[in-house]
Amino acid sequence: MHPAPSIILFTTLSGLGFGLLAFLGINMPGSTGFIAFVFFAIAYVLAVGGLLFSTFHLGHPERALKAFSQWRSSWLSREGICAVAALIVMAIYGFGRVFMDQHWGLIGGIGAVLSLATVYTTSMIYAQLKTVPRWHMPLTSLLFMAFSLAGGALLAGQVQIALPLLIVAGIVQIAYWLLGDKRLAQSGSTLESATGLGHIGKVKAFEPPHTGTNYLMREFIHVVGRKHAQKLRIIALGLGFVIPVIALLLPFGHMLALVAVLSHVAGIFVSRWLFFAQAEHVVGLYYGKR
Repeated sequence: MHPAPSIILFTTLSGLGFGLLAFLGINMPGSTGFIAFVFFAIAYVLAVGGLLFSTFHLGHPERALKAFSQWRSSWLSREGICAVAALIVMAIYGFGRVFMDQHWGLIGGIGAVLSLATVYTTSMIYAQLKTVPRWHMPLTSLLFMAFSLAGGALLAGQVQIALPLLIVAGIVQIAYWLLGDKRLAQSGSTLESATGLGHIGKVKAFEPPHTGTNYLMREFIHVVGRKHAQKLRIIALGLGFVIPVIALLLPFGHMLALVAVLSHVAGIFVSRWLFFAQAEHVVGLYYGKR
């Protein structure tokens, strides 16, 4: 079983897109006219493209609009509302930058806050899940925010800001892995708690619940070998943070900037794959996969 490509694309692209919109909202870079149009176009392609990929992961994409009605209790609904609000406000702000050579600071600031709020609400969709101990901790939201800000600064061409943000994001990523590896054991979830039979003593599965696959097994049970995971972590760190930092420390050139961006995006894709593949949903205990 492997994580769905649509959800990996969604979290990666939307995080980068809204991160770039946040920097554009605070006038970084301060370009106008056609150059500003290019930056806004890149941000909207990433943000909107990521959101579209998220609909592919829904069981009934045609019902996506219904998600907006559950904002009182659903982080998914809050994410959708924040995303739409951010895109509308930033479109107004972008119109001023592109066609009127104006920086409407208040509108841009509101759009930047809404853009980051979208990333935060996305992270909370996963961080709220007690059934996935690796996700259920504050570092999950911090990881999403760090990736979005670092990637946004990189795409915005803000080298002096991107450098420390990339380093911080890399440190957060390492901390997330180190703490995340212990979360399932610390949660106290066992086969006994999964089956509800702990009161009779040690439980051992006699046979699998069923012979075929199902939705739970496809979506929530992924097994990644430790050696395989360690190699992928090294690749994610190297591509996502080490190479971009080295490229930015060298004398500036457009080719090096492109290398930094492409390498970072590739590294984040690998990191996101691991984020979902190593989720360790407690339902795996019931199926004997933990």
